[in-house]
Amino acid sequence: MTDLDKATEKRSLGLPQATALILGTIIGVGIFNLPYSLASIGPISIVAMALTTVGAVALAVMFASLSKRMPADGGPYAYARAAFGDGVGFANAWSYWITAWAGNAAIVTGWVYYVEHFVNKGGVTIWSIVIALFGIWLPALVNLTGVKNMGIVQFWTTIVKFIPLLIMSTVGLFFISTANYSPANVSGETDVKAIGSAMAICLFSYLGVECAAVAAAKVRDPGRNVPRATVIGTLGAAVVYLLSMVAVFGIVPTSELAQDANKASYSVAANMMAGGDWAGDLVALAVIVSGFGALNGWTMICAEMPLAAAKDGLFPALFGRLSKRGVPAAGIVASSLFATVAMVISYAGASGATVFNTLVLMSGITAAIPYAFSALAKIKWRREGGVADLIVAVVALIFSILFIWYSRNSGDDWFVVWGPFLMAGAAGLIGIPVYVSMRKRRTI
Repeated sequence: MTDLDKATEKRSLGLPQATALILGTIIGVGIFNLPYSLASIGPISIVAMALTTVGAVALAVMFASLSKRMPADGGPYAYARAAFGDGVGFANAWSYWITAWAGNAAIVTGWVYYVEHFVNKGGVTIWSIVIALFGIWLPALVNLTGVKNMGIVQFWTTIVKFIPLLIMSTVGLFFISTANYSPANVSGETDVKAIGSAMAICLFSYLGVECAAVAAAKVRDPGRNVPRATVIGTLGAAVVYLLSMVAVFGIVPTSELAQDANKASYSVAANMMAGGDWAGDLVALAVIVSGFGALNGWTMICAEMPLAAAKDGLFPALFGRLSKRGVPAAGIVASSLFATVAMVISYAGASGATVFNTLVLMSGITAAIPYAFSALAKIKWRREGGVADLIVAVVALIFSILFIWYSRNSGDDWFVVWGPFLMAGAAGLIGIPVYVSMRKRRTI
């Protein structure tokens, strides 16, 4: 591949592909697993989703504004480094990298639920892990073949994944039984605490609003296309999210959503609508495609943050090298390895929603940190925007802090309750010697 070919490949994402990247990474399997994950809280989770949507839209508008100011590869990392220096920049890059590969581990865990609609219906752990390994490494192979191929897969899987959400958010509304919304809160906690806990889980469904900004170097005319893709993609996801959540909780009783046999909750709702198994099977197939698309997009994002940081001398140089296909192969492989480890650890000693929720909450914690610093950067640069920009940044900052605060599992076992913080903290601590080593190299 010539240098010209590499340059063309590098900027191969136009507005449709960039929007598909946003939609494809936001809409993975998180929304399709939410009713099962939130069943222990109840239909009051719909309120949590609505509030989370406000925060997600605020984040999208904020990242759109920041990407106009600085259409740089790395998104949140680039903003934090420009505003607060190398140390904060590295911390944000490392935290976001954890989000990316831990998020892939969470996505693939939820993806397995729908694959097991057809195989391993008994949920034997070892086979669940084998299925998850395919889900992690097949998208990695697609990404290693080049950005163009990744973009093609992303575009078509995004179209497929929208179908069940559109059907559920339109036709599904006619099958609602209002009796299923009562009792609204089954968590045993106050309504405020229940909503806060549900919001922390709902956040995972919106991770990806910043992906076009992170991959700005891959987008043509980033100053124009990144902001547009960010806002269009987030609003599109928000509409189908809210309406489909209202439908599923209204169609399937909360007690049934909580059953392990009904992990594939959108398939269960589709079967109840159609009165047979065929509809659920079609939904499950669409979700499998959706999950693959999300894994495909996030695998690229996994490598983009280390690539941007390596160019600035804050990550090992290996992460900054491009393969013959013009992709950061080391970042793709390393991130897939970490995702594999996180997935296997989460399956050890846990089952059902606990595995998925722990990875979801861990990803939320590590994502909220760069989100918060991006908001702080926007506030620092407030003179370049109006009052509306400042209000959006403050709202984004508040939501980021709240997401961290409520990112705890429910239960009596302290290890399970604080598991997301323990896993996020352990992964974060690994970054300290990396940063120290890179600082020494830069001063030699």
